[in-house]
Amino acid sequence: MGGEVKIWNPVEIAEQARNDYASQIFPSLLTIDPSLSLPQMTPLVINLCKDMFKAWSKFDDSCFKVEQISGGITNMLLKVTVKKGDSINEIITIRLYGPNTEYIIDRHRELQAIKYITAAGFGAKWLGIFGNGVVQSFINAHTLTPSDMRDPKLVAKIAKQLRRFHHVEIPGSKEPQLWNDIWKFYEKASVLKFDDGEKQKTYETVSFKELHEEIHDLQVLCDRLKSPVLFSHNDLLSGNIMINHEEDALYLIDYEYASYNYRGFDIGNHFAEYAGFECDYSLYPNMNEQYHFFRHYLQPDKPHEVPENDLKTLYVEANIYALASHLFWSLWGLIQAKMSPIDFDYLDYFFLRYKEYKRKKEKHVSMALSYLSECRNE
Repeated sequence: MGGEVKIWNPVEIAEQARNDYASQIFPSLLTIDPSLSLPQMTPLVINLCKDMFKAWSKFDDSCFKVEQISGGITNMLLKVTVKKGDSINEIITIRLYGPNTEYIIDRHRELQAIKYITAAGFGAKWLGIFGNGVVQSFINAHTLTPSDMRDPKLVAKIAKQLRRFHHVEIPGSKEPQLWNDIWKFYEKASVLKFDDGEKQKTYETVSFKELHEEIHDLQVLCDRLKSPVLFSHNDLLSGNIMINHEEDALYLIDYEYASYNYRGFDIGNHFAEYAGFECDYSLYPNMNEQYHFFRHYLQPDKPHEVPENDLKTLYVEANIYALASHLFWSLWGLIQAKMSPIDFDYLDYFFLRYKEYKRKKEKHVSMALSYLSECRNE
């Protein structure tokens, strides 16, 4: 079954972008099936490039070199090098969205954000849009691994860059999206039906009554912390951070889940991603490692002058919202188990994240309640 589903009207999107984006966005009505092998996909990618960028329309196919940079668990990233004669004309990247990802990702919210994020100097420049993906400029850098994120020098860079990201202003509603998204995921995850008998049997072991109570209780507690609402990345795993060591440049990329959200969630979610997709939570940062991040996030120019109270506040925020991260991505895993054709054990991912949530819950909830009690008594 083909996976090339058109998820928007590229011409309309490009026209809308003309009003509030600095440079022209080129549209194409074409789609590309992400389930194809790279050799099968290559002529379709070349055709897309020629259709989108008219200056390349007469180029011979031999002028185009198509490579796969990465295949995430929701989309694929391709690098296209355009070479005419001895010189390289341009290098672009094509982000190809996986089938059914629009079921859990608000693609229009993503595009709205991309315009302003790139204008603020983050990530790649937005160049074009097609039926099931976007085209961007090429970033000459490589993605981090989960172990890279523990490097103290990189931790400081990530913290400083995230602080900058949190100052991006996006027009429209500033309402935090975390609980809206979690409840939407809950509604979708609780009514799934699997064709595979074993998967259905495993799915039926999930207690949605328990999950409902956990989400409700955690939301009530998180609301009491009054974490600042800022424009947030919401998916700061290692694969969404790139580094060019020669240029000493670090990039935050891939804004599929970006929205206004709680500061604590963006940071706590990032810490949870130290574990990688293998969910090795022995890698979750300890207090000293977290404080190192907080110092460079709160005062990058004078990290050692951050008041102790500010560090403690952020420590409580990040760790209680890390619990919310586990609920968010565990529910996401259930939906993906049904919707995604990608070879990844999403059902197991649900159980790994939810198990970690329950393992850490008592400790982090107790810490948050103690903190709130101290604040009330001051």
